[in-house]
Amino acid sequence: MSNNPAVPNTAAEILAAAKALAPQLRERSVEIEQNRRLPADVVELIRGTGAFRMGFSKAWGGPELTSIEQTEVVEALAYGDTSAGWCAMIGMDSGLYANFLDEVTAKEMFPSIDMATAGLLFPTGKADRVPGGYRLTGRWQFGSGITQADWVVSGAFITEGGKPWPAEGPQDSILLVVPRAEVEVIDTWHTTGLAGSGSCDYTITDVFVPDRRTMTFGDVRNGESPLAQPEVHMRNMPGVPLGVARAALDWVRDQVVAKSQPGGGGWNDNWRMQVALAECEADYNATRSAVYGAMRRQWEVLADGGTMDDLTADERAALPLSRLHAFRTARSIVMRLYDLMQTGSIYRPSPLDRWLRDTMTMCQHVVAQDKILQTAGAYLLGSKPGFPLSLGITG
Repeated sequence: MSNNPAVPNTAAEILAAAKALAPQLRERSVEIEQNRRLPADVVELIRGTGAFRMGFSKAWGGPELTSIEQTEVVEALAYGDTSAGWCAMIGMDSGLYANFLDEVTAKEMFPSIDMATAGLLFPTGKADRVPGGYRLTGRWQFGSGITQADWVVSGAFITEGGKPWPAEGPQDSILLVVPRAEVEVIDTWHTTGLAGSGSCDYTITDVFVPDRRTMTFGDVRNGESPLAQPEVHMRNMPGVPLGVARAALDWVRDQVVAKSQPGGGGWNDNWRMQVALAECEADYNATRSAVYGAMRRQWEVLADGGTMDDLTADERAALPLSRLHAFRTARSIVMRLYDLMQTGSIYRPSPLDRWLRDTMTMCQHVVAQDKILQTAGAYLLGSKPGFPLSLGITG
């Protein structure tokens, strides 16, 4: 494996590099949004921070960042630009996927730990069983970062001879990994927000995928760390809304301090401004603490050799609840700040306009939907969750 020694390779170094890059990402946010995908040089800037290697183990020469450390890096990048943070969060899954592949296969696929992945894990395609593997065909949505990915991971229902497999009982599904070159990107990404993520539809047509490049999250083939768990791909997602909320709060505070009211008196002396910002800060601080508190407790249990089943019902519910709450609270904070700044918010390229649309869009992701509340409520009541969080659905 050939790894670039110039790329940061510790948690502290990667976080520092992400924070240093954030102002440059902010300066290019309009360009990124108009481009509807990350420009190639921006992708390389993110790669240069070490963000894409965060999930690779130390045994591979990677930094093996904890879920907490990964989320902090995603926060820092999203603070600069929402779409950049989103694509980094998706692209860095390469090292996490490696845990569910045979080690030899994974090292063949990832000769560098700075390679990015993309794809939708929900099974919307069809994988027909053939000798040695599958023939994969389908169309998937929300391929965030797919234009700059090296590999594409897609969920599919298994068939045999075109018929559901197995013949009796529930139809099985599987995750299949194909090179980006074998994927056709359909330019559908004309959206309210998160425009720069390039989350286009994509199709794969009758592509042979060998068994060794398939996986399920129930089968860890390589690695024993807390990063080798079924839901690991979802843990750092709150970094995006938290980064955006922090960016919006800081920007508005700077604006308020810099402006004066007609007739004298600074905006910073205005009671309405003070109360609104204090309320938003309170919500942000509580939400961020909940996210990191739930993740830290999970990491403690898993690092001690436990499993998700060793978490209490309250601890198990705290994970999806804190994640959902981060998305919804970020949207709420940005909306309140948008109203607070009144007509100053509506003119593009006001960042509040973009942040409002970005948070509106990201809250349509499944992790911010009521079905997640049902899942958490089921944990609390000892009942059966209706939504399989173990899918680790991203995209």
